[in-house]
Amino acid sequence: MDVKLKTPLDKGDTTKLKLGDTVYLTGTIYTARDSAHKRMVEEGSPVDLQGAVIFHAGPIITENKGEKDSYQIVAIGPTTSTRMNTYQPDVLDMGVKAVVGKGGMDEKTQIALERNEAVFLAAVGGCAALYVKSIVRVKSVNWIDLGVPEAVWELEVKDFGPLFVTMDSHGGNLYEQVKGSS
Repeated sequence: MDVKLKTPLDKGDTTKLKLGDTVYLTGTIYTARDSAHKRMVEEGSPVDLQGAVIFHAGPIITENKGEKDSYQIVAIGPTTSTRMNTYQPDVLDMGVKAVVGKGGMDEKTQIALERNEAVFLAAVGGCAALYVKSIVRVKSVNWIDLGVPEAVWELEVKDFGPLFVTMDSHGGNLYEQVKGSS
């Protein structure tokens, strides 16, 4: 089933999602990778994570010359989410309702998804040029001292997707199903 959602998300949005649903997001999403997750856990988040969507991505970004704090996204694709396993449960506990990435996550994250009525949405690797077309603008950047790929980029998106529910808030895990059938 195709589902269009607006951020910030709430449990009504995420608990109705089932494995295999196709999701398109409109609103605000945040990028965050290893260093950003670690800092969020250690120092707190620089953005409000209630109902937030975090995208495991290291975007390629250029700064618009002559325009202070103006950026252009060149490409944005998912990075391997297992790298965030250490910190993802704690970040989910901060109010995050959806994680977008590649390759799934571990059992501790699955438990945190269930506890927080959140979901993992798989983005298709190799679609960085497609996903960038859904970005309306860069709203802000936090922790640029971590470097462009590791900073927390606040992005306004419209119909960002396709994204696929591969870990749901009810304990469904497509990755485990595939492992069990092989």
